[in-house]
Amino acid sequence: MLIQLEQVGDEPFHWRETPSISVDSLGRSELLGVGGISWSGRVIRDLAGYRLEARLSYEQTLTCTRCLAPLTTAVEGEIELAIETSGSEPLLGEHELSDSDLETLYVEGGELDTTPILMEQLQFNIPMKPLCREDCAGLCPQCGADRNLASCACPAEIDPRWQTLAQWRNR
Repeated sequence: MLIQLEQVGDEPFHWRETPSISVDSLGRSELLGVGGISWSGRVIRDLAGYRLEARLSYEQTLTCTRCLAPLTTAVEGEIELAIETSGSEPLLGEHELSDSDLETLYVEGGELDTTPILMEQLQFNIPMKPLCREDCAGLCPQCGADRNLASCACPAEIDPRWQTLAQWRNR
């Protein structure tokens, strides 16, 4: 959603939308689906410029990294950002970031696009290694059986790189 900052006066600008986001646009192979997105918030004028306060809720379907089973989780989050327009641009070059720098969004011109903020939040909420449960046993590397459902009869293979150490242990 595009918000014209000059239209934000004494009263906050409120928005509510239910965007549909393509899984391909997020570029994560473990993500199977994103649905039911509720994205709402407000932009208010404050002493330093503007402030964005938003809420996000949706469901995401992921693939377990051990057993490849789909898992659906509900995600909720809140975002608060200070917005500074192009008149107060950040310093160029290398400099140390402060906590306030991490909570500030610099906008060129007078138009705020909330879509990149939404996309960033969706990316942040995808776990690096999604698991269907903490004690997921995964798939058997020989036969592909799901070890969460039943154990397989495959013999445990020793990595050939460790074979010599296994023989030394048996002495």
